Amino acid sequence: MAKAFSQYFKRIFDDYQVLVQVNPDTLTGIELIVHPDGKIEKTEMEFDEEIFEDLAEDEFIHCNVLEFQMHLAKTK
Repeated sequence: MAKAFSQYFKRIFDDYQVLVQVNPDTLTGIELIVHPDGKIEKTEMEFDEEIFEDLAEDEFIHCNVLEFQMHLAKTK
C-alpha cells in the first residue's frame, strides 16, 4: 500500500495563528502556535480518525508544506 503524504492546515485567529501537520497513516503530527511576538509553540500530537472533519469544522484551511516548514525551523 502506498504511503500517504502528510497534510498541512492553518487557521489565523485575531492575534495568532495555528498550523497543523497530520500524517494520515499514523494519525500523528505537529501543532505550531505562532504568537504575534514571533514566539512559536510546538506540540507533538496524536489524532483520532475524525481529525480531518474536526479541522474543517474549526475552519482550518489547507496550507503549503513550505509555510509549515519555515515556522517549524524556527522552533529548533
